[in-house]
Amino acid sequence: MQLEIITPEKKVFEGEVTSVQLPGVTGKFEILNNHAPIISSLTKGKVRVIDSNNNTEHYDINGGVIEMQNNKVIVLAD
Repeated sequence: MQLEIITPEKKVFEGEVTSVQLPGVTGKFEILNNHAPIISSLTKGKVRVIDSNNNTEHYDINGGVIEMQNNKVIVLAD
């Protein structure tokens, strides 16, 4: 699936991933390939990204919003 992590300053990440774990307001949740469409609020925490080569990266955010639709994830982060 395609992932974009965007902050007000720049696009932090763009690429093909197999998994993304996010800090939701009610707890962590994970999105995998072909996940159902979702829109959710995010809180302060770490976003864990596993790319198509099985490399793991972490990004700190202070909150934001996520949208998953048509196998594309967009994270608008603070």
